[in-house]
Amino acid sequence: MLDFLPARLYGALRNVNLNLLYEMRIRADKPLSVNVGGKFSFLGERGMCEKAAALCPTSAEVEQTLLAACGFSLYSVENQIRQGFVTASSGERIGLAGTVVYEGGAVHTIRDVTSLCVRIPHEIKGCAEEIYRNCLADGACSLIVLSPPGEGKTTILRDLCRLLSLRTNLNILVCDERGELAAGDLGGTADVIRFSEKENAFTAGIRAMRPDVIVTDELLPKDYAAVRRATESGIAVIASAHLKRSEDVPEKLFDCYVSLDGLGRIGTISRRAPICG
Repeated sequence: MLDFLPARLYGALRNVNLNLLYEMRIRADKPLSVNVGGKFSFLGERGMCEKAAALCPTSAEVEQTLLAACGFSLYSVENQIRQGFVTASSGERIGLAGTVVYEGGAVHTIRDVTSLCVRIPHEIKGCAEEIYRNCLADGACSLIVLSPPGEGKTTILRDLCRLLSLRTNLNILVCDERGELAAGDLGGTADVIRFSEKENAFTAGIRAMRPDVIVTDELLPKDYAAVRRATESGIAVIASAHLKRSEDVPEKLFDCYVSLDGLGRIGTISRRAPICG
């Protein structure tokens, strides 16, 4: 995990509990910040510190980090880069900020990258127990997990997949569009399609793999047509979206709507919204 970091930045993590490290913000010539246990702090050579003592990654270190995360082949991940991220070998998703280059009216690449948002995947077995108990204990149904970014949706989906596989033996198709959802134990009956847009993954997966359940992350408005076709075919869909309220889900295709509480306690259901709708 995080073995793509330059030695100076990796060394700064030696006094950080990596089990609680959720995110790193690596910005050229700006203080290095990390999210540990749900709270952002600055990181220096000896661990957590005040802003004035924080390491400031150089432009060269930003470039080195990106190249190493790509296996030193930007060409091999050019489709990911066009979408604004790359995924490292252990499932770390690295968001990119820089200069977007267009060609023929479409994004061609991102160059002169100045900022990296490194999101570290975590496996927390049992974190989805409350959701499973409330929504899935009587059998698989379509369910969507809602919260703003960074509040544990992917971790929840990973554990829901594991629990379903362990307790029902249903055939589960995991559509892992960004290569981070499958970074952990999904159970023995899960099949994974990586780095495919949901439209293609759903269509090809339904035809080829005959799933009982499809699990996928971060639905966008364009993805709901694929979800609708799956649910109309009798396949349960378990997904997530960057939304706070069930009322904001564009299409009411789900049997259960779950909002996370946003207090850093992964798996805790919000009392601000109904569990099921």
